[in-house]
Amino acid sequence: MRLPKGDKELLHSVDAAFEDAARRAGEWLRCRKGCAQCCLGAFAINSLDALRLKTGMEVLRSSDRALAAKVEDRAREWVARLGNEFPGDADTGVLGESDEERGRFEEFANDAPCPALDPTGNGCDLYQWRPMTCRVFGPPVRVEDGVSLGCCELCFAGADEGEVARCEMAVPHEMEEALLEELGTKGQTVVAFALLS
Repeated sequence: MRLPKGDKELLHSVDAAFEDAARRAGEWLRCRKGCAQCCLGAFAINSLDALRLKTGMEVLRSSDRALAAKVEDRAREWVARLGNEFPGDADTGVLGESDEERGRFEEFANDAPCPALDPTGNGCDLYQWRPMTCRVFGPPVRVEDGVSLGCCELCFAGADEGEVARCEMAVPHEMEEALLEELGTKGQTVVAFALLS
């Protein structure tokens, strides 16, 4: 399965929105190369994110086999270490959707580094192919029906609500939803399983 043509437009839109939010945030935004705060802990990714990561691994295998092997080894180690506790199907990597499984996911692998994270330089080995959550982490983003703003805990320390709201990032959720519908695949997974698919 190939990435839908609209994925490039989606990523361009998201990256432009991040740059705009970062410009408005200035020093409030602490995100810098080498900061890996957002690279710790498991988080759900959709099928478009998983396909993007799979595509990134194919590109990496053809351009740098040794690095691709390191990323795959980290993903295999992650699954071997945490797979027994995975709140879903550990064979397919699909997260469970029951209330009990969702509750378990809240506490699952909260301190585990992402397998795409280079442990020596704190950089992402698949940065160009990273999931949407990684692309929007840092600036304030609306959560839960547009009611509240969430942002990285390292950013906006001491800022008042008005300052945080002024720096809000506009995320094109509709574009992403349309591409997911085009793919026709359901279910969510985590980065480690996507890297091994």
